[in-house]
Amino acid sequence: MERRLDKKMAYCGVAAALCFAAVFAATFPGRAGRWQRPVAMVSFGDSVFTDIGGLTPIPDRLAERLGISFYNASMGGTCAARLEAERRLDSARGSMCLAGLAKAVRAGDFSVQQTARLREGNTEHFPEIAAGLAEIDFARVGLVLIERGVNDYHAGIPIENPEDPRDEYTFLGALRCAVEDLRRVNPKVRILFITPTYTWYPDMGLTCEELDNGGGLLEEYVEAQMELGEELGIETVDLYHDFFPHGEWEDWERYTMDGLHPNEAGREKIAERIMEALEPEDGAWYTDA
Repeated sequence: MERRLDKKMAYCGVAAALCFAAVFAATFPGRAGRWQRPVAMVSFGDSVFTDIGGLTPIPDRLAERLGISFYNASMGGTCAARLEAERRLDSARGSMCLAGLAKAVRAGDFSVQQTARLREGNTEHFPEIAAGLAEIDFARVGLVLIERGVNDYHAGIPIENPEDPRDEYTFLGALRCAVEDLRRVNPKVRILFITPTYTWYPDMGLTCEELDNGGGLLEEYVEAQMELGEELGIETVDLYHDFFPHGEWEDWERYTMDGLHPNEAGREKIAERIMEALEPEDGAWYTDA
């Protein structure tokens, strides 16, 4: 009788453990191994890569032309770097920066991002985007697009820390760490840096050649990013130099909605430029795993 009772209790224990595991997995889907969904391309961008204005996002256009699966992890207003004011790795908004997302990819744990409570407007969908990232098998991703920089410029984030090149509170430090983390998960992944475009600020009557938010002019961020690309062996798609015409003030209306966010013509122009950078490759990553 005791043997039967012990056996029954053992079965109950196993069942309880399985139930706990199921609840844990459902509660914390950011844990490694929860899902293994192959995706050919992942985009880490800001609002330039989202559907702002109701227009088709640039990553969607690229994926359609290439005929590949993709995931757009772009979040408006986010930076590559962590913000100095936060100084906490688990800060809600800081966890959504490029450095924070790449670290979550490497750890296989997006629980911080998925439980983040953000107070800013238009951020309520960020945890959902992070949940989607948690489902992806990054070891099988063929292409990663990193389109960040303009918000680092807006926030006045330092471009680099000479004493610590991996300082995630600087623009280049965040990019270095992000690339390192992504390559640690997938050494063969192809990464493209996408620079910011030339920008105008109609409300202030200024352009990015005049506005310095404390970290330097936008062109300084772009050139630093391009130099880092050479250092790390990463292709850089330069959307700043000789891309959007800006000889006259009114030129901002040709390719942008507000001086920063691209309109339909601007999105097509950007998509075409990125396609030009992709086409010379052998195309091995085009086919979904």
